[in-house]
Amino acid sequence: MPHVIVKLWPGKSEEQKARLAEKITKDVMTVLNYGEESVSVSIEEITSQDWAEKVYKQDIQNGPGKLYKKPGYTM
Repeated sequence: MPHVIVKLWPGKSEEQKARLAEKITKDVMTVLNYGEESVSVSIEEITSQDWAEKVYKQDIQNGPGKLYKKPGYTM
C-alpha cells in the first residue's frame, strides 16, 4: 500500500497538485504493479523559510538509506 508524500513550496494551483498526484499514482501502479485503490498521495506545502529545517536537513541530509534521488542543490 504505497503512500507518497510530496513536499513543495506553496504557490501551485489545486489543478497542478491534482495532476501531479494522478501522474504519481499511475507511475506507482505501473512500476510496482499495484491497483489504483492501493495508492495514496499527499502534498505538503512548506514555505521557503522553513525548507532548510523541515525538508533539507530532516529528509535529504539526515535520511540515509531513504533518499533515492538527490537534489542538485545544497544548503
